[in-house]
Amino acid sequence: KSYASAAGPVRVLSDISLDVAAGEVCALVGPSGSGKSTLMNIVGLLDRADAGTYCLAGTVVDGQRPDALARLRNQTIGFVFQAFHLIDRLTALENVALPLKYRGVGRAERDHLAREALSRLGLSDRQQHRPGELSGGQCQRVALARAIVGRPSLLLADEPTGSLDSASAASVMALLAELNAALKLTIVVVTHDPVVADQCGRRLEIRDGRLLGAA
Repeated sequence: KSYASAAGPVRVLSDISLDVAAGEVCALVGPSGSGKSTLMNIVGLLDRADAGTYCLAGTVVDGQRPDALARLRNQTIGFVFQAFHLIDRLTALENVALPLKYRGVGRAERDHLAREALSRLGLSDRQQHRPGELSGGQCQRVALARAIVGRPSLLLADEPTGSLDSASAASVMALLAELNAALKLTIVVVTHDPVVADQCGRRLEIRDGRLLGAA
């Protein structure tokens, strides 16, 4: 993957070859500017590689139309970000139900599934609270509930503990482990934190746009 610049194309990723098995929990680690976020965006169908082949859950995605990619992303992938990206004016329940609304799920069903997801993450008593009324750890759990409400097969977590204190970060990592075990989720965590990486089943290191190895 390359990006244009005034000085010419800037190569961001080179010769990446990677398989992630169903049910794995992987940490993608590397310094700032190493290419890990770009790789995550390609895996998450938010960006396209310039060359190569990407197969997601048995589907080759290269060359597919944007609307087909959007459907595949909505049905297959859940996203969790460091900044939570919750909508301030919506309650926790409404935030979690939002992806289902985009799928065309009816109001009663999406509210039922959102309540179920919040309950799984210990937030049954916070359904009607807005983000400003929740702690950072609670906001991240709402974001996790939103990511799993559509029952994805792949969860992408970009620095999911970066905005949290150590206790809340440990809680989020424990929840990811529980979700992996209970839902058979495949999870890829982008992180610069070695403590977080050590809690994942496999560690993938990227540097200067190249994958150095896996442990």
